[in-house]
Parts: sequence; C-alpha cells; structure tokens
Amino acid sequence: METRPTKYIFVTGGVVSSIGKGLTTACIGALLEARGLKVTAVKLDPYINVDPGTMSPFQHGEVFVTDDGAETDLDLGHYERFMGTRMSKLNNFTSGKVYETVIANERRGDYLGGTVQVIPHITDEIKRRIKLAAEGYDICLIEVGGTVGDIESLPFLEAIRQMRTDVGPQNTLFIHVTLVPYIPTAHEFKTKPTQHSIKEITGYGIIPSIIICRCQQPLDEKLKSKISLFCNVAPNCVINAPDVRTIYELPLALHEQGLDQRCVELLNIWTGAPKLEPWTKIASSLTDESRETVTIAMVGKYVDLTESYKSLSEALIHSGVANNCKISIVYVDSETLDTKSPEKSIRAANHGQDVDAILIPGGFGVRGSEGKIAAARYARENKVPFFGICLGLQIATIEYARNVAGLNAATSAEFDPNSSCAVIDIMDSQKSVNIKGASMRLGAYPCAIKEGTRAREVYGKTLISERHRHRFEVNNTFREELEKAGLVFSGTSPDGTLAEMIELKDHPWFIGVQFHPEFQSTPKNPHPLFREFVAAAKVRKAQLSTLSSKVEKRATNGKAPSISAAPTPSGAAVPVGSEQ
Repeated sequence: METRPTKYIFVTGGVVSSIGKGLTTACIGALLEARGLKVTAVKLDPYINVDPGTMSPFQHGEVFVTDDGAETDLDLGHYERFMGTRMSKLNNFTSGKVYETVIANERRGDYLGGTVQVIPHITDEIKRRIKLAAEGYDICLIEVGGTVGDIESLPFLEAIRQMRTDVGPQNTLFIHVTLVPYIPTAHEFKTKPTQHSIKEITGYGIIPSIIICRCQQPLDEKLKSKISLFCNVAPNCVINAPDVRTIYELPLALHEQGLDQRCVELLNIWTGAPKLEPWTKIASSLTDESRETVTIAMVGKYVDLTESYKSLSEALIHSGVANNCKISIVYVDSETLDTKSPEKSIRAANHGQDVDAILIPGGFGVRGSEGKIAAARYARENKVPFFGICLGLQIATIEYARNVAGLNAATSAEFDPNSSCAVIDIMDSQKSVNIKGASMRLGAYPCAIKEGTRAREVYGKTLISERHRHRFEVNNTFREELEKAGLVFSGTSPDGTLAEMIELKDHPWFIGVQFHPEFQSTPKNPHPLFREFVAAAKVRKAQLSTLSSKVEKRATNGKAPSISAAPTPSGAAVPVGSEQ
C-alpha cells in the first residue's frame, strides 16, 4: 500500500521579532491534530550557536530539554504543550549545527574536493534535517526563527523555497505571521508594515498563501480586504490573531476564522471535523473570573526575563485548571531578597500580602544563592508549601544541612569549589569536562520512588522517568547524616546512587526534585507534582483566610490577639497582618 507523502507547512515572521510564530505554529499543530492528522514541528534557529545550552537565560529565555537530551528553543515547549507529539533533537537545529555538520563532511572529503557553498551544501543539509524530522508524519510544521530580512535567516529561507520544488507545490504551504500595529494618535491600524514584509519575503521567492495578522484587537473586514488585495492572498486567508485572555484560547480563535480549514484545503487533505472539546474546556476554565486566586512566590535570579521560567509558569497554570483556581505568580529576585527577614521581601513583592506557596526554580552559579537558602528556610520553618526544582532541591538540601543537621558550613561545590562541606558536589563524570555545551546530565532518566512517601502518593507508582539538566548532585558522603537528621530521600536512581527527590515528613508540602517536571506538563495533562503543589497552596490559602477571619472577629470584640504568632492547623507560626 502506497503511503501518502508528508505535507509541509512553513511559518515565517515579519515586521518584528517575538511576534508569536511559535505559539501560532503550536496552535496550527493542535488544530490539525484535532482533525485526526499525525503532526510534528521543527524550529529552525538562525543563530550560530550549536544549541542554546550555553546561552544566558537573559539572552534566550528558557532552554527546553527533550527526552533524548537535546537542549532546545523554548518554542519546543509550546509544541509539546499544544500537541501530542514528543519533541526530540530532530525538532530543533541552528545555523551553527548545520555549519558544524557541513564542515565535518568537508573535512572527511565527502564533497570530493568541491568548493563548499551555501547553495547547495548548506541548503541541502537544512532540507535533509527537515525531511528526517518529518518521516512518518502527515504534516510537518516548520517555523523559521527570526524576522524576514535578517541576514542570518537567508539560508533557511532559500532552503524552504527549494523544498516547494523538491516535494511539489501540492505538498507545501507558506504562512506568514506579521504585525498590524495600532497608532493611538491616528486611531487606526496600519497595514503598510505587513505589505512591506510580504514584499520582502516574496523577493526571496516565497509566496505566502495565508497571512496571520497579529494585533491588539480584532481587525474589521475592510482592513482584511485591504491586506488581501495588496498582499495577493484570498480574503478568507487573511487570519486575524488578536491578543487573547489566555494562550490556550488561541486555537479556538484561529479555528473560528477557518485557519485549519484553509490549511487542509490548500494542501488537498480530507479530514473530519476537528474535536476541540478539550480546548474549549481548558479555555473556559482559564477565563472563569469566579475562581479563587492562589499566589505562588517564585524565588529566582532570572526574574527580569520571566521567559526564563516559561515551562514553570505554564505548568502552574495547568495545575490551576486541575484545582479550579487562578494562579498568580509573584517573581522574587533572590539576589536582593533580605536573607535575615525573607518573609519581608516575599510579602513586599506581593504588595504586603502573604503568599500561599514558594517555588525555587533551577539555575546556575552562586549569585542569589543565599537568598534562595533563606527562602527555603522560611518555607520549612513556617510550614509554607515548598517546591524546589533542580537547583531548588540543592538549595533545600544545603539549608537543611546547615540549620537542622548541624553542618554549619554546608554549601555546594558550585558555590565554593574549595569547601570541605560540599553537601552538593559535581558528578564524577563532570569533573574532567572542559567543553560546556551539551555536557550535563541531560534528558530522561529513571527514578525509583520509595514506598510510604508523599512522592509515592503523588505519582501512584514506584518507577518514573523525568528530564534532567544539571551537573551537580547530592553528595553521598553526607546522605546518611542528612537522613538521620530527618531529610527523606524519597526518590533515587534505580541503583540508589543518585538522589532524585527529597521531602519532609512533618510539613504540609515540602518536596525537592533534581529533575525538571515542568517539561512534561500540558494543559490536558497537568504534571502530578505541580497539581498537588497547587492543591497544597490552595489549602494554605484557606487556612490563612480562616485565621484572618478569626483575628478580625476577635479584634471587633475588643480583644487584641497576638496575630503574628497565630497557629495554623499544623501548629506552625504564620505572620499575619502588617509586616513586623
């Protein structure tokens, strides 16, 4: 039986960067999957880095890690959250990766002494990688990073132009995402930037069949008709993508304008009607203003660019859906946090109010570490639900070692390489590493969960698989001492040599994990650790509300209780009222 060829949808962007190509690509994938098609996506990044692994979060935002250990662009996180396909190292490559391969080929003599050029050698390698990622799928979405007109993007644009000839016009579709700005002083939208952007990409031999117009509010039919006329696309192929209340509304907004129908028509594919009930349910939940708000303090050092924690924030939002509550994330800069009174810094970031839980995310380096340690101590001593991820586990271990196990000088070898009390130390396999790129413990690793622990209760099974990205581990030299002091190592590698999860027995919710569970959370299937963490935060919120009501009632009866030491149901002192 002859298999039908893969169809390719190429998504480019114009006018400005960060216009939403990644979300648009993910939403197209979600809509086509809802029609029963098998879909994958590839992100082409024009920068010369081999991958984003060595780039600063302030430069690039989050590095998304796949099961097979690829450090990739954060857009792959969007792909996995909106689509059912698991991404891999095939789904993201850069100019650096392409040139690295071509140069290696040349050094081996693969080009038989010929002159190596952008065309055909670089473009052929780009096309080879796209086709390899597309094998076995009905649709392959290809997002070209950057903005049309960037010099770095030219080889990618030339490669996708060639693919239309290589695989046939009937198997390719070009979609261009562009900005339609609103000029407040003129009280009108301007289509000229879109016209110039289409002119630019057409000059490279790429003629878009669909234009997706990003704007703050919906465009009227007159403006869409104008774009259709000047940009040479059918009127029903000018799709409006205004700002929405939640990104999970976007698939529905694009479907309402017929985007998925235009795609299957232009590619000559027959499908059934899309099954969008899950997206309708998710969007309805996220836009329900009657839900109570749970506040999570995220104590990190990349808070000036919250895209550094993209998967984390989305995982919390997913868990809000599961717990029927809204999530408010308060970003707290660990570098400026008051280590003597961490509650003051945390409450100040939340406009003087208590938070319902504290999360310490991953990161690298000593900067801001003492602020994180102080936040972990505050959460432990005041029974505030706590979740430590990657470095967050290490921070919690250091804090416990110092303040409970009596190891006053406890630290990480990452913070002090000469310390004799490094309860967190570099892995033996990492000690000889000089080339930093892609050299950490990366990708999916198994974890055995101990019976009778909260972790076992949350996961409901004894063996799990989670994604990692780190160089340092809990130092086994100190594990026995930490366990005697009450720290529970609830998850380890199957052979027991690597600590993967920690928790506390006498705490409402205190868990640290060495892996990154946020990478596997989706709106349709929230990760169980985030789901139960938010549930614990919701319980604390209710306790604080009850306590506040009792304090207010006693105050109105003429009494003056000591509210700063009012006990929670678990017996912990929780500061309530004005800052002390």
